[in-house]
This record gives sequence, C-alpha cells and structure tokens, in this order.
Amino acid sequence: MKNENKGVILAIAAAIVSGMAIPANKFFEVNLDPAVFTAVRAVIIGIVFFFIASYQAKKQNRHFRSVPWRYLLAIAIIGGAAAFLLYFTGLKLTTAGRAAFLYHSVLTISTVLFAAAFLNERINRKMAIALLIMLAGVVTLYVSQVPQSQLWSDPSLGDTLVIAASVLWGAEYVISKSAIGLGETNFVISFARMFFGGLVLFGFVVISGNLGQLLSLTLQAWINIFASTLLLFADVLFWYWSIMYINVSKATMLLLIAPVISLLGGILWLGEPAPLMQIAGSLIILAGAYFVIGVRSGHKDKK
Repeated sequence: MKNENKGVILAIAAAIVSGMAIPANKFFEVNLDPAVFTAVRAVIIGIVFFFIASYQAKKQNRHFRSVPWRYLLAIAIIGGAAAFLLYFTGLKLTTAGRAAFLYHSVLTISTVLFAAAFLNERINRKMAIALLIMLAGVVTLYVSQVPQSQLWSDPSLGDTLVIAASVLWGAEYVISKSAIGLGETNFVISFARMFFGGLVLFGFVVISGNLGQLLSLTLQAWINIFASTLLLFADVLFWYWSIMYINVSKATMLLLIAPVISLLGGILWLGEPAPLMQIAGSLIILAGAYFVIGVRSGHKDKK
C-alpha cells in the first residue's frame, strides 16, 4: 500500500475514534475537575507509549533518535497540557456537537496556516477555498445560540475555550511534524506529549488545590477515566502514525469526518439541541472539507 493511502486510512481511523470520544468524554467528565480528568489519562497513555517506543527501539536494535529537547517540551506543554486543559474545560461548558465542529474546523484552519508558514506545505487553490468555506461555517456555528442546561451551563465561554485549544493544537501538530522530519518516531513524540504534558497538568492540579479530588475518586470515576483513556490512546496512536505518511494539513482536514459522528452522538445519547444555525454551520464546514479529500500532500516549490 502506498504511503499516501496508509496516511489517509490512519487519519480517517483517528477521525472515527475522535468522533465517538467527544460525546463519550462529555458524559465521562461529569462531576470531575477537567485538570484531574486529563492529567490521569495523559500520564497513563504516556507510560504505555514509553514501553511501545522502547520495544520498537529494541526490535530495531537502535537507541531513541534524539531531537532537541525544546521540541518535545513544546509538544508537551502546548499540546499535552495547555490545550487539553482548555478543551476539556470548554467541553464541560458547551455541547459535544458544538465542541466537535468548532474543534475540528478551527484545528484544520490553524494547522494548515501554521504548516504553510513553518513547514513549507503547499496551500493550493482548492485548499484555500475549503478553508474560507470552513471559516464561514465556524462563524455561523459560533454565533448560533443554544439554551443553557446542567450539562452545558455556558456554551459561549465553552466555545471560546474550545477554539483557543484548537489553535494551540494546530501549533503543536506542526511542531510534532517538524520533530518527525528530524527523524523522531511517532511513538516517542506521543510519549513526550502525553507523559510530560500529564506531569504539567498534575502540577496544575496541586497548585489549584484539587489534589483532594484526585485522591477521592470513586470506582465509577476511575472506570470513566480508563474508558476515556482507551479512546484517547487509539486517537493519539492513529493520528501521529498518519502524519508519518501525509502532510499534517491534509490529515487535519480528514479529521472533519469526526464532528458528524459527535453531533449525532450528542443528539441521540445526551439529548443535545441542534438549532438551525448550528446545523447550517456544520453543513458549511463539511462542504469545505469535501473540497480537500482528493488533494495530494505536497510542499511549496523551492525557488
């Protein structure tokens, strides 16, 4: 199988998992502090990826490739800590359907722009049109209103936090792609992102005075955390594997399959509202995604 096809399949797999995970995490996170919820998951997944990376290095009879530590620390702090904290705080305040579409569309737009600026990835006319259409969808979705509820107590603030997290993840994906370009493996990057990001989040838990909640988690809370951890592990595995083979720009656009699954899951499982403006914005975003499915990965021509 060609690398391009491998990357597309892996990115679609990540999108399917991500689409299922968002409404599931909305349910799992109820009555849990977002920092506690994300910190525990991140460290567990980081440890798993450490053993996978170690096994891969041993099997290939080599040491871990080394990239400057500033890459791995930036990946951990930006993507593994700050973005997760903003996103799950926002998810707790808004609906899963809105969070899914805002997250994936803003992530796509920011990643493509960052990749063009720092990785020399090409934005052709088709991709540019897609970005403009998706941006229109984001604005339409953001200005739509939903009534407050116990499960989405402040949708406006939640939407804003999700958008901020998505921009940070766009920056982190570009840094991760740069590290891969320097010879680092996707498993080592996943380990650094989750494990060190988790440690930063644990530090935040202590500083914010929520350590007591961590020590008093119920059995049901631990079951929810581990179920969410499995979904996140699959998402991270498929995602960083996909960008080994294709442009990070194209990979993020393929993730726009996810919010369709999340929107339906939120409506059917959590009873979330779907006002006309939200549906319109979602359809506009999907129309933009349609333009890019057949675009091949590429970089700007060097002069």
